[in-house]
Amino acid sequence: MKLNDESFLKYRIRLTREAKINRKNPTKAELVIWNEILGRKKTGYKFIRQKPILNCILDFYCSELLLAIEVDGDSHINQEDYDDARTNSLNDLGIRVLRYNNLDVIKNIIEIRKDIEKKIKIREKKLYNK
Repeated sequence: MKLNDESFLKYRIRLTREAKINRKNPTKAELVIWNEILGRKKTGYKFIRQKPILNCILDFYCSELLLAIEVDGDSHINQEDYDDARTNSLNDLGIRVLRYNNLDVIKNIIEIRKDIEKKIKIREKKLYNK
């Protein structure tokens, strides 16, 4: 599927329940990034929390930019191959994935904000020639 082929991205139905549970129980880092950067269109774009796509639940997703933001905690240690495969599958759909470490989000939120803002501008240029 390419960028303009479909407006609906497929996902496994069973993930909707898990995504709902995740939304009700965010990690500290997810709360920080949501409250400080992504919530209420602070970036100028609408991000959704815990968005199912394919066989994944993305921490944050913006459909307008085809941009996913993943906040990786301890559960991602020693699973780089799995994360790379997920990222590649999402990239095949035209979705760009940004990954940040939990600790970095909590301790360096200003730098994370700058990085996300920079990457949003790059994404805008790529998709919309802004």
